[in-house]
Amino acid sequence: MLAGLLSTTVLAQETRVFDVSLPLGAESHQAVGVLKFGEELDRLSEGRLTIRPHYDNALGAEREVVEGIGFGLIDMGITSTGPMGGFAEPFLLFDLPYIFKDHAQAYGFLDSENGAAMAQTLQDAAGVKIIAWMENGFRNETNSVRPITELSDLNGIKHRTQESSVQVDTWTALGTDAAPMAWTEVFTALQQGVMESQENPIPTIYDVKFYDVQDYLAMTQHVYSPAPLMVGAQLFDSMSAEDQAIILEAAALATPVQRQASQDMEASLVGELETLGMEVTEPDLEPFRAAVQPVIEKWKETVGADLVDAAMNFPSDS
Repeated sequence: MLAGLLSTTVLAQETRVFDVSLPLGAESHQAVGVLKFGEELDRLSEGRLTIRPHYDNALGAEREVVEGIGFGLIDMGITSTGPMGGFAEPFLLFDLPYIFKDHAQAYGFLDSENGAAMAQTLQDAAGVKIIAWMENGFRNETNSVRPITELSDLNGIKHRTQESSVQVDTWTALGTDAAPMAWTEVFTALQQGVMESQENPIPTIYDVKFYDVQDYLAMTQHVYSPAPLMVGAQLFDSMSAEDQAIILEAAALATPVQRQASQDMEASLVGELETLGMEVTEPDLEPFRAAVQPVIEKWKETVGADLVDAAMNFPSDS
């Protein structure tokens, strides 16, 4: 028994540096959350557990990162949910348009048993454990062709979607010439005119400098995009109960900080993007919502009708 206690103590006291992948840079809203997580991890473990962030897809594109975490090749990472529907169909919920009305509705849903159940489907399918539902934010359209003041302005624009059939259907329904493309290829494709349009949260649009290759920003607010912070399930399970608790507590403490930073950036950076030369429009969104209703109906059963209804009917601020 003494030997067992000693081995447990040694395991609990092990020093570990976790490599963490981020799609965006060190000044991004994602980095705010990951660095706060690292700070709390260091504090709670008294310096035994720390992180080493890797920015701008240095460890691979998002799908590769999710797979790498599941296979134990990458310790931790934060990504969009774009590639995750390929692992677990409930995650296609976050590709469906106009499901969430505001941040409070999205947070409430993700922090409820619904978010926990979704996280479990990813863990079962890919060996990846979500330890925090951080956020990318509400997504908006940018393009290099013309300002979007009404739905018909999107007609025929070459639009990049994430690698999701739901998103291709959505942007086809909105009138664009939609095609999926890996995140790492997007900026160059826009620069060269292979693509003319993309969509992302405001902090991402700013961080990636899309204003250098896109002239117009339309506040379409069409999708709410979480940014799960993940750890390999096998890695997590190999750790002591004490260190597991520290990881979960650090993630819980970092999440509201990251979410607030994301909202603050979203509010402040629209004006900054205008200063940098982008023309910002706020089209009437009712025609957009109407145009994509068939997409929601088409995918509802695949995602899970109860899940879609739970999300859409979750209490909101408005």
